[in-house]
Amino acid sequence: MNKNYSKSLLSGDGNNDYEKYIKSKILLSLQKNSEQWLDRDELLFQITHQSTELWLKLHNEELKEALNQLKDMKLSKVIALVTRALECIRLIIGQLEILTFMTPWDFLKIRPAFGNGSGMESPGWKNLGIQGRFLAEQFEQYIKENEIDLIQIYIHQAHSELYNLCEILVQWDDMISTWRVRHYKIAVRTLGHGSIGTKGDNLDKLSEKLNIKYFPRLWELRARLTEISTN
Repeated sequence: MNKNYSKSLLSGDGNNDYEKYIKSKILLSLQKNSEQWLDRDELLFQITHQSTELWLKLHNEELKEALNQLKDMKLSKVIALVTRALECIRLIIGQLEILTFMTPWDFLKIRPAFGNGSGMESPGWKNLGIQGRFLAEQFEQYIKENEIDLIQIYIHQAHSELYNLCEILVQWDDMISTWRVRHYKIAVRTLGHGSIGTKGDNLDKLSEKLNIKYFPRLWELRARLTEISTN
């Protein structure tokens, strides 16, 4: 190995530059150790949710920048940024599946470890809602200020830049809904219908939020197109 590459160039805690840059010692100390577990699946549960917060941090930064680019009417950049944010959500949904490897009883053994904490208190999830609403408001403003008829865009300008923007926003909205559904299904699979969650609410109340939309105009548009086509 070239001697210039055998020396650490970065300062900080770690045996090499990789550990120093990634801050792996700090990162890997953020989980309970085996002596603290109520059950060994506590590590699985904690890592899944910690990594979710990291993906949400990236997701929310992408949406924040997409908002700035939409204000500047740079639609291609908005599309790229929302696509990246969407991929973060896809990864979060995928990693939820590892929670299905916990038996219901093993989950109940670790449940006291997080007190009355709930995923609804996730700072990343709360910020997602904020950034999603900001982006939706800016999109509505863009449509209004430019006097855009989305019906005409969908009929006569399919696959145009604006059409593609609308579709990636629908896809993002749909992915958020898919995340809600999968989270609800895993919770019910683990705890059962009618069970009481950690915040004292009936678990089935989660189902009331499954169809929340950030871009209702784009969903209503589809119904309008269907109506037009049948007249």
